Amino acid sequence: MTRLSVSELLQPNLVAAGTLVDLPLHGLLAQGIRALVLDVDRTLLPHRGSSLPEPMEAWLKRAQETVPLHLFSNNPSRARIGGVAERLGVDFTTSAGKPRRSPLRRVLQQLDLPAAQVAMVGDRVFTDVLAGNRLGMYTVLVKPIDAAGQPCRHEHWQRFEVKLAQLAGAELS
Repeated sequence: MTRLSVSELLQPNLVAAGTLVDLPLHGLLAQGIRALVLDVDRTLLPHRGSSLPEPMEAWLKRAQETVPLHLFSNNPSRARIGGVAERLGVDFTTSAGKPRRSPLRRVLQQLDLPAAQVAMVGDRVFTDVLAGNRLGMYTVLVKPIDAAGQPCRHEHWQRFEVKLAQLAGAELS
């Protein structure tokens, strides 16, 4: 694999206009995506929340009918992340240490797919996007969610990371 520049490492393949539930699955399939690795905190669950908002659960169930899902979180709470994974009937990784590559490599081996056919979807540039890009995955940046499952209006971390990535040359508008 060729060495990527900082701007390439921070550049998602897709910057979604909304949250995960607004992401058209058919568009990912058209890109050759055959599995999804999903961040959990603020991508699937609201900050400190432990239950999936109804629209999120419905989207995930529809997605499962087409592609395998794997929940991938830096959060160490096996009870919290595992509870969501169990409800969906999917595999999960906690304490992932994103943007480290080795835990994500294990997931790719488990999925038995080339990295380019797996999308890493999350709300953070310096963890989710960077981790996926380091392995050549298709990366998607979505808006973080609030307690109602709507785009969070107070997305300070994402705005900060987007500004830093833009200063490094990434185009995230």
